[in-house]
Amino acid sequence: MEATLLTAQAFLKHWQGHRRLTRRVIEAFPEDKLFTFSVGGMRPFAGLALEMISMASTGVRGVASGQWSDTEALAHRSAEGAPATKRDLLDRWDETTRTIDHWWPQIAPARFQEVDKVFNMYETTIYEALLYLMDNEVHHRGQGYVYLRALGIEPPPFWER
Repeated sequence: MEATLLTAQAFLKHWQGHRRLTRRVIEAFPEDKLFTFSVGGMRPFAGLALEMISMASTGVRGVASGQWSDTEALAHRSAEGAPATKRDLLDRWDETTRTIDHWWPQIAPARFQEVDKVFNMYETTIYEALLYLMDNEVHHRGQGYVYLRALGIEPPPFWER
């Protein structure tokens, strides 16, 4: 018999811990640098945060419902409706947290093991898709840490989630 490593609720708690930390990274940016500063040709952090928002909100809906938008339909692929201020970005972040909290209880336990065509592009198990969403956030948050350090700002401790 194989032991369960994480319950769905434990996974959500871990993911939301990452989201709280990423929110603090957004808060640490000066308003004038959040949308403009970059290193080595990477996107400004606001663009990275919008990608995280878009993928998380669309992803959790797809996981729960089985209805997926393709990657071209994700909000971060278009400047249309993009937040223009740090407050707007944080509000969108918080809205996404509420979206996750709304959809998560609707995910049937067996769904995590199902294979689906995520974002109508990638065939994988649902749990692997969720791990990807979290990995994507951690990756981009790491870029935010580099930006903050380049700006002379101490980022929030990564272990305080």
